Amino acid sequence: MLKKLAKCVREYKKEAILTLCLMIGEAIIETLIPFVTATFLINQIQTQGKNLDMGYILVVGGVLVLMAAASLVCGGLAGFTSARASAGFAKNLRHDIYEKIQSFSFGNIDKFSSASLVTRITTDVQHVQMAFMMIIRTAVRSPLMLIFSIAMSAYMGGWLAATFVVVIPILGGGLFLVSRKAMPAFRRVFKKYDRLNESIEENVRGMRVVKGFSREEYEKEKFSNAADSICNDFTRAERIVALNTPLMNFCMYFNMAVVLLLGSFMAINGIGGVQIGQISALLTYGMSILMSLMMLSMIYVMLTMSMQAAKRICEVLDEEPDMHDPANPITEVKDGSIDFIDVNFKYSAQAQKFALFDIDLHIDSGMTVGIIGGTGSSKSTLVQLIPRLYDATEGCVKVGGVDVREYSMESLRNSVAFVLQKNLLFAGTIKENLRWGNPNATDAEIEEACRLAQADEFVRSFPNGYDSMIEQGGTNVSGGQKQRLCIARALLKKPKILILDDSTSAVDTKTDAFIRAGFKSYIPETTKIIIAQRISSVQDADLILVMENGKIAQKGTHEELLATSEIYREVWEQQTNGGDKDEEV
Repeated sequence: MLKKLAKCVREYKKEAILTLCLMIGEAIIETLIPFVTATFLINQIQTQGKNLDMGYILVVGGVLVLMAAASLVCGGLAGFTSARASAGFAKNLRHDIYEKIQSFSFGNIDKFSSASLVTRITTDVQHVQMAFMMIIRTAVRSPLMLIFSIAMSAYMGGWLAATFVVVIPILGGGLFLVSRKAMPAFRRVFKKYDRLNESIEENVRGMRVVKGFSREEYEKEKFSNAADSICNDFTRAERIVALNTPLMNFCMYFNMAVVLLLGSFMAINGIGGVQIGQISALLTYGMSILMSLMMLSMIYVMLTMSMQAAKRICEVLDEEPDMHDPANPITEVKDGSIDFIDVNFKYSAQAQKFALFDIDLHIDSGMTVGIIGGTGSSKSTLVQLIPRLYDATEGCVKVGGVDVREYSMESLRNSVAFVLQKNLLFAGTIKENLRWGNPNATDAEIEEACRLAQADEFVRSFPNGYDSMIEQGGTNVSGGQKQRLCIARALLKKPKILILDDSTSAVDTKTDAFIRAGFKSYIPETTKIIIAQRISSVQDADLILVMENGKIAQKGTHEELLATSEIYREVWEQQTNGGDKDEEV
């Protein structure tokens, strides 16, 4: 795991290594300052008194100032380089996570909730970034200061340094127990962040539904419960961690009292050759030792928290895409013919039931195929196998006479335009959204595609026409307008296969008919697959499939199915007798 994360340092290795060197330099200088002060200044003043030359004092003072300045420079530069290294590390880590997510198939994405992925790429990366900064700064400086200070205390203090034998185990053991008790609460928080973000995401996306059902108070309570749960865990953990301060103060003042009492007694009575400079140095080193232990405790807490975040990040980075390009992929799709040969499919290996089974189907290039069926009959699942959003579990799917697994995914998907059941527009202008279908489309091509998709009229009614801004998620256009813009976007692609997954459900039947007429004139050689609930949307198709419980129950033309399919005939009679009066949403 650490090796995988370390790869994200990349071009910031120089800054990270420089930070380590600067921290070592700062620790050495800070350890030497008390030694120089005690040996060359305080002890000399004690022994020589008034006979000490002022020039000597100024020279030693100047050396101490230079050492302090060098320590300051090392610390300041380390702050700059560590900030650059940690920020760069986090940037690379987010890039790698995002790039990995882009390589996921639908099967991979199904393993993670969108809220969880957002938490991992934001909050979790932030925790790992802070841990990385600590590792290259504090985690280097504190152990070095601890080791150097203990060594210098033993060298200068003699028996007086024995006080640390009592203090260090007490403080070290106490800090370890405090950190260990706080860890379970910190671990729980990460999973609760997912639930909190999920609550926010659902509420924002479903704001119209929330307001339509007057469920604001319920959503507020749900959010408050999630937020309170996180707050309680953090409060519980912080209460435990807060014990560090009184424990630290007790050890620090105990050490100072012992050193001052014993040191003063030994210095006054000339026992053991103890001098005032040694007492001063021991007090300083004692403070360094205790502060280093305190910082190591904080590092332990932070690293333990960050390990949980790092594990969650590595779960994403370690996730292997279900689909890969073959060694020598085919990069050109000959035509829009489609074949399903003995296809069975289930969403995961652990699934007990196949979502699709016994699918055998041939579609000629340029045909218009309609698919109808009840909810849960796997209509969408069937068409998602064509551009390899999922792979068939058994059997194979062919496009242009070639198994889809032999194409490069980019080439295959560039030949298939998919207007999903849940349409999505991105923040930006209408033109920018439409050019997802063809980045090089001219204004004339964009306008023609919109006319065929029956979108030109309402686009021109906007104040800025095609340069009008679409808000995130397309919240400032109606459902029918969004569907027509998504269809226009697909038309600009001029694909070999066009799949409409119930993508005209929010427009009236008249507009639906105009859109289908546009398909015939604009993309006559494209294979068109239309999933619909209204038979009027598919009755002119060359072939209609009736799906039931994951299999093709019947297939044929409109007239054939009226004569042979009880399901189709029943739906047709219900819709025609009811006078299909669908209006645009």
